[in-house]
Amino acid sequence: MEHALGLAERAAGQDEVPVGAIVVRDDELLGEGWNRPISTNDPTAHAEIVALRAAAQSLGNYRLPGATLYVTLEPCLMCAGAMIHARIERLVFGASDPKRGAINSTGQVFESQGLNHRVQAEGGIMSEQCSRRLQAFFEERRS
Repeated sequence: MEHALGLAERAAGQDEVPVGAIVVRDDELLGEGWNRPISTNDPTAHAEIVALRAAAQSLGNYRLPGATLYVTLEPCLMCAGAMIHARIERLVFGASDPKRGAINSTGQVFESQGLNHRVQAEGGIMSEQCSRRLQAFFEERRS
């Protein structure tokens, strides 16, 4: 999660919402990403999607069985769906997102009926550090 927080700092340095993500399997970093929708004019360029794309490219396969995705903020519905399609085994996230979080906050997408894959999820890891980074970013933008 510390590495993901460093990537969140990179996003903030580019005036993007500070969210960072990494994909790991067997202690090997497969992919990393930080929020880039503003700088790339791409609404899908969330940190999780960027990290999933990088991991898939590094393996030459869009399926990532056995992989864990670490992200500093609870994923949205789009990112949760991408994790299901990629067959991510486990999600670990930092801060909850009460407005858009699709894992525990506004919904429990991984518990939906009819899914062909289940992602194990664990939230609240380094949540204070992740939350503080986000709060500081938005305080700076408001002033």
